Amino acid sequence: MKVRIGLGLGIQGLRDEGTLSGLAADLERLRFDSLWLSERLTGATLDPIVALAFVAGHTRKLKLGTSVLVLPGRNPAIVAKELASLDRLSGGRLLLAVGLGIADPSEHGAFSVGRAERGPWFEEALPLIRRLWAEDHVDHSGPRFSYRDLTIRPRPIQSPLEVWLGGLAPSELRRAGRLGDGWLPSLCTPSEAAAGRVVVEQAAAEAGRMMDPEHWGASIVYARGEIPSSLVRTIAARRPGLDPSALVPVGPRAARATLERFVDAGVSKFVIRPAEEPASWTEELEDLAAQVLPLQT
Repeated sequence: MKVRIGLGLGIQGLRDEGTLSGLAADLERLRFDSLWLSERLTGATLDPIVALAFVAGHTRKLKLGTSVLVLPGRNPAIVAKELASLDRLSGGRLLLAVGLGIADPSEHGAFSVGRAERGPWFEEALPLIRRLWAEDHVDHSGPRFSYRDLTIRPRPIQSPLEVWLGGLAPSELRRAGRLGDGWLPSLCTPSEAAAGRVVVEQAAAEAGRMMDPEHWGASIVYARGEIPSSLVRTIAARRPGLDPSALVPVGPRAARATLERFVDAGVSKFVIRPAEEPASWTEELEDLAAQVLPLQT
């Protein structure tokens, strides 16, 4: 089992050229596997596709992850073209995780897709994007999109370009099995990851698919000291009744112990991020690397 560890930024800052390029250089120097950027259309954070294209131009080996890119509200043909271009220009370094977006009315309004419509939109768009990467002439007539003899070029370097999904709700687990190439949940425990894997694999089998045994991941937030109150509120909303300390290790050393428990549960791909922006990213990454990167195999 190949353990790989990337850094996630969530919706934190790094909105200027110097800070982001310096972070990318540190990640590559320290041999982190990847950098993951999240999408928040109404937040003070960079667009993940644009920002990852920038990072691609400043690195040579660092992989480029979206955690996650929101599909509802996007035209599948445009998304297919953008992501194929990014994968090609980066030399096949794109790691793609997609989702429905957060449960927030302002985000739904910004994407012009209501909460009830997000699932059906996603279910139509993702298979269509896959076809646009693989087929020369795509015909499609659906409730949201209609294409005739559509060809998207260039194609991604990765063939296929794999797509990861997240989520812990039963419907999200089944969707990951039916449509995803990998599963990347967040705010979960190792035991929940192990239990969720069973559901995902069962859904995949029912759809006549098989999940790669290397394609099980987890997104993990760690705190330097006290868990920030904003994160405590987020956990209370998303995981009511669960003690935040069960989800958020405190310090890089505790983060390593948490990763080890996930590895024991069969998880091997990780996105780890600090709960708050550190005073010095270089010092933070060097400390984190010393603790967790020896786990990479």
